[in-house]
Amino acid sequence: MYRWFANLALIALVSGPAMARTATSTVDALMQPYTGDVPGASLLILKDGKPVVRRGFGYADLEHHVPATPATDYRLASVSKQFTAAAILLLAEDHKLSLDDSIRHWLPTLPAFTDRIQLRQLLDHTGGLLDYEDLIPPAQTEQVSDTDVLRLIAQTDHGYFPPGSAYRYSNTGYVLLGLVIEKASGMTLPAFLKARIFAPLHMDHTLLYEHQRGPAVPDRAYGYSRIDGHWRRTDQSVTSATRGDGGIYASIDDLAKWDAALYDDRLLSAASRQLAFSPHVKVTGEPYEAQYGFGWRITGDTLWHSGESMGFRNVIVRWPKRHLTVILLSNRNDPEPYQTVLKIAQPWLAD
Repeated sequence: MYRWFANLALIALVSGPAMARTATSTVDALMQPYTGDVPGASLLILKDGKPVVRRGFGYADLEHHVPATPATDYRLASVSKQFTAAAILLLAEDHKLSLDDSIRHWLPTLPAFTDRIQLRQLLDHTGGLLDYEDLIPPAQTEQVSDTDVLRLIAQTDHGYFPPGSAYRYSNTGYVLLGLVIEKASGMTLPAFLKARIFAPLHMDHTLLYEHQRGPAVPDRAYGYSRIDGHWRRTDQSVTSATRGDGGIYASIDDLAKWDAALYDDRLLSAASRQLAFSPHVKVTGEPYEAQYGFGWRITGDTLWHSGESMGFRNVIVRWPKRHLTVILLSNRNDPEPYQTVLKIAQPWLAD
């Protein structure tokens, strides 16, 4: 009850009583599916750098009745791609690599046709590499690693299309970018992300999780799927161990620090941010109209990315010109949160 009133008071302070009533009513109604004895969510609304809504709903761990809070760490799934892209841009700033480098320059076991695929084309999903998920043997139960993905792609002799000629969303590309980061930096991917992004931004509870290898996730949310009318824990799948395409765990509190860093030069240069946030290619084959930058979709005035893996559905949507960001992280397979976030944002976009 205290948390509800605290959020209401902050909304009123920032936006006025009428806005507070509208915003609170909107949030409560739209977040109702996450409320109660169910897998939950954490919601953050940032306006002018301040958290005007910062709430947890439902449970991060159903079996042990652990509530979701602003400090809960969720598997970001493909929201992780913006961090992989930022790491590549940092290494380009360091002159450790070039965005025009061939992927095969860094990963020479790849087949000869990949000579023509540049790192920038993996960043914006125009590389055309085959989806590694389709190459996994149907009977496999052991989790696939990044090196397994490299091996699977090394056995291919073609892509979907000539590099740079089309768009096709590619987890393969971002897994391989993670391996390039390790080669170019001389560090493991978790260590590089921590040293160059998480630690400088004081994202102290964010990490690239390595199942049965790395440190445990603090305040961890476990993923669930609704099966035959009941919520079942579905936290890990065969593809949950790959890293550069979706392995980061973070909380809304830590993502507020990430969002703040995207407005200035504290992490990436203005030139690197421009590359990340500029539309490079039209998105096709996906349900929402957008263009793609480096780790970000661009739709109108918004920069956004969703993340889906077994038991998790997440989205971050930024309106930089309005200095507004809404982040919704959830540990369940349904509902898809993008449209929910767009509706939650409406009271702040109406003025």
